[in-house]
Amino acid sequence: MSMHADRLRFAVFATVLLVLVVAGCIGFMLVEGLNAVDALYFTIVTMSTVGYGDIHPISQAGKLLAVVMILAGGGAFIGVGASAAEMILTRHERKSRMDKLNMVIGVFFSEVGSELLARLEAMDPDREGLERDIAVDGSWSVRDFRKARGRVEGLGRGLKPSCDDLAVLNDLLTAKRDFMLQLLENPNLLEHESFTEMLRAVFHLAEELTLRDDFTCLPESDCAHLAGDVRRVYPLLAARWLDYMLHLKTSYPYLFSLALRTSPFARDRSVVVLD
Repeated sequence: MSMHADRLRFAVFATVLLVLVVAGCIGFMLVEGLNAVDALYFTIVTMSTVGYGDIHPISQAGKLLAVVMILAGGGAFIGVGASAAEMILTRHERKSRMDKLNMVIGVFFSEVGSELLARLEAMDPDREGLERDIAVDGSWSVRDFRKARGRVEGLGRGLKPSCDDLAVLNDLLTAKRDFMLQLLENPNLLEHESFTEMLRAVFHLAEELTLRDDFTCLPESDCAHLAGDVRRVYPLLAARWLDYMLHLKTSYPYLFSLALRTSPFARDRSVVVLD
């Protein structure tokens, strides 16, 4: 069951419980003559089936109302408790799955994603602006990452790869094709829709490039078509990279340190720690 469905069920049970509490309070105030505090206390004790102590129904109407509240309210109490417990378990399971997925995503960027992004960034006429706006810094906050995500939405609009650029991308993606096919064998990737969408775009670009035998004699119309495929991949890949960097900064500082030193958007990338 999805997290959304769990939250919806919890909200339904909580709403029913609230309505029953309000109705019970009003009912006991009317038929038993209780004040608001005693009516609330009486309602909760009745619905939770704790039992009566100093306050108990006296009139026949009050006893009938108590029976209704026990039957309806007890189920609502159990439903709220069960839904809350299931939400906690589902959240824990989802976090565990996402941690495993982020490991797979990390392998993707180590093997091909970062290099592909660096090649695309090198073709971008606005690369200096990107280095200023998207080159992640160790001091970045969540707000900085969100701001950078907004910046990459329009990424690559002026990107016009040359024939040599397309040949370089083809060589890279062909060399990593088997690795990317292995990624698709992981069924858990389907839960990460944004990463799956990006991977699908990368595969389409790879397939388009592989089917060309010679990039030196492509007509202008075909180059424009391939450039569109490249521009589709570029912002998707950059957005997933930013998401992954935020994950590393939040959960794995030592991995984040290495990722910063090998950032595809850094002007002078060096894995060597200088200071």
